[in-house]
Amino acid sequence: MKRQISRKIKIRHRFLRSVILVSCVLCLVSLLGCEAFVRKFTRKPKKENLPAEELVLVPEIYDVSELSDEELYRLYFLLWQSWHDELINSLVPGANHKKQVSCAEEALKNLIGLKAFLSEGDKKNLVPYIDDLEDLRGSIIEDLYSNQSAENRFIAERLRRNIKREFSYDRIELP
Repeated sequence: MKRQISRKIKIRHRFLRSVILVSCVLCLVSLLGCEAFVRKFTRKPKKENLPAEELVLVPEIYDVSELSDEELYRLYFLLWQSWHDELINSLVPGANHKKQVSCAEEALKNLIGLKAFLSEGDKKNLVPYIDDLEDLRGSIIEDLYSNQSAENRFIAERLRRNIKREFSYDRIELP
């Protein structure tokens, strides 16, 4: 009987040792995890203390006085065309109203800049288109909810088509 009791005690001790050993191994594995043990428990540096890099922007000023009148005309015409195309693309219902207004203003500004390089006869021909673009800009400013976007888009497309037809590079002779 004593033997059976001592045997049961030995079996319990072995079982208890094995349970303790397995739990220690599991704890050690969970502590180590995927990362290294040292990395897991070291303090990470605060991001506030790190030196912040300052962004330095240096503006480049391009000298337009070196360009000929023809190159300046082409530049203004290209800028007008790109802003006018952007205006047409933005004239859809529910589009950003500020974008529509800014595109119209930039297109108008470049069309007025284009006028400086034309002869007197061509300047007179361009004035109605400038007036139409100013009217279109006013209509866009008043149309806060894009209720007239289809009508404004039609007017903008007609203006683009007519200006491109009459004032493209090939058709204009600079003074």
